[in-house]
Amino acid sequence: MPLTRRHLLQSAAAAGLAPLMPRRLVAETTIGSGRLITVSDGNLVLPGDFIFAGMPEADLSDILAAQGIDRQRLTPECNVTLWQDGEQTVLFDVGAGSTFMDSAGELLGNLEAAGVSPEQVTVVVFTHAHPDHIWGLLDDFDDLVFPEARYLMGRAEWDYWWDPETAETIGTERQAFAVGARRRMEVIEDRIERFEDGAEILPGLAAILTPGHTPGHMAFELRQGNEATLIVGDAIGNDHVAFARPGWEANSDQDPELAARTRVALMDRLAQEQMPVIGFHLSEGGMGHVERTGDAYRYVPL
Repeated sequence: MPLTRRHLLQSAAAAGLAPLMPRRLVAETTIGSGRLITVSDGNLVLPGDFIFAGMPEADLSDILAAQGIDRQRLTPECNVTLWQDGEQTVLFDVGAGSTFMDSAGELLGNLEAAGVSPEQVTVVVFTHAHPDHIWGLLDDFDDLVFPEARYLMGRAEWDYWWDPETAETIGTERQAFAVGARRRMEVIEDRIERFEDGAEILPGLAAILTPGHTPGHMAFELRQGNEATLIVGDAIGNDHVAFARPGWEANSDQDPELAARTRVALMDRLAQEQMPVIGFHLSEGGMGHVERTGDAYRYVPL
């Protein structure tokens, strides 16, 4: 195996020359003969208004109090999905890397705990291009972390972040998102494979356009025989307000009205079909089920 700068960083960490990362998986299941797990990339630390700004405060307080959620400070999990079927090792998103938040960027150490090296990843599929999903594409030397992988992204999502006008129109609070996404996408411009809504991008893996959180956000239905799981990325972004009031507009979505319609449709389908769901920021590893409770929903972790 050729020695790369990434290997030098990993060796330094093993020798105690860099902070040791927690080694933990989060949740694991099987679909058919394949292995489906979530691997922790740490967590985010966000002000409550990142999601809650503009929501009805009285009703919001009741929902958050019932679930013990801090109105002022949120620490959502970041759970990267890994699928292995004996032929492919597929990552859905690549985490935040080392430059977004100190509380995130744990993916590589935790992949090691799963017995997976970066070179073994054969496919990287992006749900969308926000920092906690794509900034982990490059290491500290701007080399690809997953050098042997194919890279797949929905065409609408790629086109949105690739457009130089996005950085000017996305708003000052998200401008760094656009600049950071474009810088990383430039590295894989010649390797990216773009796909459309409804495409079977890998055997048994279908893309589903779930817009609103970002313009081209994609979810993925993984189906093996009569078993299936829906990987929703950030289309369902939390397990409190998003379930209790899926129709409420969330400040964390780039198009809050469209995102709410998408979320309601996903909740209806998941509850009706009793299909397992994996969400990047859902708690307890992000794997669970959706149950209908009156006119609302409830997240039931695996």
